[in-house]
Amino acid sequence: MRAVVQDEYGEAHDVLRVAEIDQPVIAADEVLVRVHAAGVDRGAWHLMAGMPYPVRMATGLGKPKTPVRGRDLAGRVEAVGAAVTTLSPGDEVFGIGEGSFAEFARAKAAKLVARPENLTPVQAAALPISGLTALQSVRDRAKVQAGQKVLVIGASGGVGAFAVQVAKARGAHVTGLCSTAKVDLVRSLGADEVLDYTKDPIGGPYDVIIDTGGHRTLRTLRRALTPRGHAVIVGSETGGRILGGFQRALWAPLMSLFISQKLLGQVSAERQEDLQELATLAATGTIFAPIDRTYPLEETAAAIQQMQDGKVRGKVVVVI
Repeated sequence: MRAVVQDEYGEAHDVLRVAEIDQPVIAADEVLVRVHAAGVDRGAWHLMAGMPYPVRMATGLGKPKTPVRGRDLAGRVEAVGAAVTTLSPGDEVFGIGEGSFAEFARAKAAKLVARPENLTPVQAAALPISGLTALQSVRDRAKVQAGQKVLVIGASGGVGAFAVQVAKARGAHVTGLCSTAKVDLVRSLGADEVLDYTKDPIGGPYDVIIDTGGHRTLRTLRRALTPRGHAVIVGSETGGRILGGFQRALWAPLMSLFISQKLLGQVSAERQEDLQELATLAATGTIFAPIDRTYPLEETAAAIQQMQDGKVRGKVVVVI
């Protein structure tokens, strides 16, 4: 099969190449998926680059243990493992697998759900990881309620775009913060207010802040919160090779022990029931995946680079 592979850690254009490799072998609880589309999320870069360094504890210290990146996928089940009873060959699915920048990928049956008929493979492939992170940040960590004022920092990105929509679906008054070029996109997501971070102050106070990749200090976030407000820190791309921007998420719960506000880090859980909720929300039109651009498999490196450069409006997807 054709796949985008890497032999060493580094940047996309330096280490990724298209090659012919064997199809993956599935375990008893896994299925083989013919990949139609594969979403590009921030984690794809971290795993490819091996950054921050603690990532390599799982992926391989000197070089990647497995050559194919990509986890978001939508496609058709080709074969099922001996223990799989919920899926059959021919089923159209989406979810999270391993090595989705390829013609075939393996995935645990428990991390896949049926693709709604009104969603294209491209739309479905953009949902899983970013959508799960947004859903769990808004619903579970921040516990957003109707009538609350919510600020989404990075509202035009993959997680941020879904966070705006999920918060709106829960009845919140949502303000999105983004760059000048992306203001129209955030408005189209249903945000009640849109702030341009190059010229508009954050304002507030907000009951909830979902920070999907900003670099503002915890002190700055606290000043924009109500006295008992919640801030959920999804990530940041600053912080170097060791922590890679995760230091705010590490400090936040410690600070929360001594203040009335709640400052929380967020790492998404890959739960099938939440994938099904995303499928339902998308099928009913409550949320949608804003697709900036699609790339053929041969241009996967360019897709990852566009995301890394911060030029993506919503999501980019690789089409196989």
